[in-house]
Amino acid sequence: MTFYLWAKALHIIGIVAWFAGIFYIWRLFVYHAEASSKEVKDTLAIMERKLYKIIMTPAMYFSLTFGFLMLYLNWEYLSKTYWMWIKLVLVLGVVIIHFLSDYYRKQLLNGVSYNSKIFRILNEVPTLLLIFIVILVVLKPV
Repeated sequence: MTFYLWAKALHIIGIVAWFAGIFYIWRLFVYHAEASSKEVKDTLAIMERKLYKIIMTPAMYFSLTFGFLMLYLNWEYLSKTYWMWIKLVLVLGVVIIHFLSDYYRKQLLNGVSYNSKIFRILNEVPTLLLIFIVILVVLKPV
């Protein structure tokens, strides 16, 4: 049981770091899309790269590793609950938004222009996913 609780604690730590990065990168993309100065865009590109590669991606793998470890350790129970399957679909959504941020990061780096509204909208998606995931984990409604 202690091992499971350590896995849970490490999973939560990973999620906090991962979501901090996800929330911030979309805001950086808003600034990038609205910037008119090449120097500002270059600075934002460096920040985006470091955030994605040094914080977000390791935090994603950390979160998923300890999340799947907890799933493995409690598979007998969790595999029979609907809320866990819904949570896993939502987690897949978070993974997709993670990799989508890398796509846009590379596009911005290559000079592709976007209206900042798309990034403002995409900035809200992880928030909604997090809200639904937390509700499922805490309330276990189904």
